[in-house]
Amino acid sequence: MLKRVSIYFRNDSPRSVLWGKKTEKWIKTNYPKVLLSAKKPQVVIVAGGDGTLLEAVQKFKNPNPVIFGLNTGHVGFLASVRNKKDFFGALRKLFKGDYRVAKKMMIRAEVRRKGKKILEMNALNEVSIQNPLGMVELEVAIDGHSFQYIHGTGVMVATATGSTAYNFSAHGPIVMPDIKCMILTEIMDHNIPTPSVVKRDREVEIKVLDFRKRGLIKIAKTGAPADVLITADVGESLTALERGDLIKIKRTPLLIKFAELERGYFFKSLQEKFGFR
Repeated sequence: MLKRVSIYFRNDSPRSVLWGKKTEKWIKTNYPKVLLSAKKPQVVIVAGGDGTLLEAVQKFKNPNPVIFGLNTGHVGFLASVRNKKDFFGALRKLFKGDYRVAKKMMIRAEVRRKGKKILEMNALNEVSIQNPLGMVELEVAIDGHSFQYIHGTGVMVATATGSTAYNFSAHGPIVMPDIKCMILTEIMDHNIPTPSVVKRDREVEIKVLDFRKRGLIKIAKTGAPADVLITADVGESLTALERGDLIKIKRTPLLIKFAELERGYFFKSLQEKFGFR
């Protein structure tokens, strides 16, 4: 029985605001004893696209509630239900407990500079290291063993959940969402592309070897000039990297819980979104 529920949406999206308010009204009408609160909710109902869902995961990851997505965006691959005509029926199933929980792996990136940790970030989809306006030389190692050299725009480390997002756009492999692994995919590398799947209990290390320092990019929050950037998911913790920086990436103990209403939803999503037959 659900007792505490939170509704999350972005105020700059009229469709999300509309469905956020409709959902709140529906809950108050049908389940008046349910407390709508952002503190320690059992379920977070997200009205928005995949970007909003990723924001909700970051915001609520400490209480780790079940994430239930109503797609009001464009892709909606992470959403529990995508068609607006099905929203209220899906909410009924949610409150009746008629759903299964899919647990998705997160990864954590730690940036070390001159031997000191300067940053830590978590991602559900991917961590990317790239020079958007130039080239960067990177060394990739797995468990301390040199594995790959990249001379191009950069590299990303994605999860199975993120395999259908930026990783897919960069021609990385699609991986079943219940497989706990990391995917190494080059971004515009000047070598033969060799995306690789790494077991979940390994640690990936990426070292920034060299790049031309021009400072063509400025980070909005700080105004600091940048060339090579590291970011997680939807621009989370965007930070400039320097030569010699070492990024260590591994899985986190935390598994994010998503509500799924039907089996085979992943394959249905592939068919609907990518035209797979």
